[in-house]
Amino acid sequence: MLAHMSDAIFPMRINKYLAHKNLCTRREADTLITAGKVLLNGRPAVLGDKVQETDVVKVLFRTKKYRYFAYNKPRGIITHSPGEGEKDIKQSIPLSGVFPIGRLDKDSEGLIILTDDGRITDKLLNPDYDHEKEYMVTTRETLPENFKTRMEKGVNIEGYMTKPCAVRILGSKRFSIELTEGKKHQIRRMCAAFDLSIAELKRTRVMNVQLSGLESGKHREIKGSELATFLKSLGL
Repeated sequence: MLAHMSDAIFPMRINKYLAHKNLCTRREADTLITAGKVLLNGRPAVLGDKVQETDVVKVLFRTKKYRYFAYNKPRGIITHSPGEGEKDIKQSIPLSGVFPIGRLDKDSEGLIILTDDGRITDKLLNPDYDHEKEYMVTTRETLPENFKTRMEKGVNIEGYMTKPCAVRILGSKRFSIELTEGKKHQIRRMCAAFDLSIAELKRTRVMNVQLSGLESGKHREIKGSELATFLKSLGL
């Protein structure tokens, strides 16, 4: 593997280089280097080595096999860090060693990606990557006229203008929305700008991963072509 990355600044620490190439996290890189499984110009790399743009870096062996799951978070479950009397995702599923990517608030439900692959956290959550997430929303009040047009252009929420989005009207109090960003309580705050309160909010899709018929509180493995498309879209 030739060390050529036009957007990188060289020299670069070798663990950062491997992470930048999406081969592993920096911590995993240090483990691989310590185990003698990384070569720099044909010799075993050592911790702290710096890579020049013309260097050749090879990873001889990787044992880590990452896992990815789609989980349908029920309403009332906390994504993580529950308070007294609350229950989080980790306490609600028979899976160990995985963590949620992103969050849904306590009163929201739907699709959460669970994984042990720390590489995808920034790639999935950073709004610079414009990854789509779709939500179904039911409001307590009737949607106003021109709601679709006004929402799609972007909404000023407390001084921040949201990015353009896609909206489908499904009823007088129901719509779906596709976002490429995820500000805290964004959809609730966008609706509040129209004097609308939310009765139900469910995330149904993250990129190509669909909630589909997954029952509330259940999970399924993401694998095969679904996983391949998901990782490819993340640049992995």
